[in-house]
Amino acid sequence: MKAADFASASPSAIRAMIGRGEWTGPTPGMAKGHVQANLVILPRDWAYDFLVFAQRNPKPCPILDITEPGDSEPSIVAPGADLRIDLPRYRIWRDGELVEEPTEITSHWRDDLVGFLLGCSFSFEGALLEASVPVRHIECGCNVPMYRTDIACRPAGRLSGPMVVSMRPIPASLVTRAVLATGRFPAVHGAPVHIGDPALIGIEDIARPDFGDAVPINEGDVPVFWACGVTPQAALMASRPPFAITHAPGHMFICDPKDSDYAVF
Repeated sequence: MKAADFASASPSAIRAMIGRGEWTGPTPGMAKGHVQANLVILPRDWAYDFLVFAQRNPKPCPILDITEPGDSEPSIVAPGADLRIDLPRYRIWRDGELVEEPTEITSHWRDDLVGFLLGCSFSFEGALLEASVPVRHIECGCNVPMYRTDIACRPAGRLSGPMVVSMRPIPASLVTRAVLATGRFPAVHGAPVHIGDPALIGIEDIARPDFGDAVPINEGDVPVFWACGVTPQAALMASRPPFAITHAPGHMFICDPKDSDYAVF
């Protein structure tokens, strides 16, 4: 089954399915109309640095919720949920190195950990579809392609690194429509950060994404790039905190609020 087969399921039902280990794949297209979120979990002594990093880089790191130290419940966006089991796949980082990709993190949980949920571009894909703009990775049933760029984020404390972007091929005649549709959602990355030639932002081979899956770029398509919530993972690799947990790219936390709750009209 594809993630899009669960488009009509509720966020709580999908989280329960994930918590039982019944879904470990990417989540684009699930719980259509509901916000999906990136995850960053850091020890308390790194949490302030990350909070400032996110505040200085709101395009790739728009904060939706922050947990209390040691508390795995994201009480604003999903009361009763558990960040230790409710994402389909996680990443464990030690000294900036990826060491494990488990499907739950109960054994890694500590009393000093703080969870950050960040807006995700999957949330504005509904607006693209409603505007009759095709979303290629949903059509292909795969993960969105994501790339490191040479756009430097503003550093904060011990954290620094490059911006990561997600890419969607858009027919040239629909690019303006895509910009307007996504620009209404600044809390989930908003309008694109780059349109056109990927080399201008340091992407050498668009057919080889750093994260996610490659998708076809058809004749007449223009590659359009949005700031991506995988950016903190690039910062972790560059800044090397002793311990961190993130979502695996494309394997998001599904929140209770609807995408429309974050729209700016």
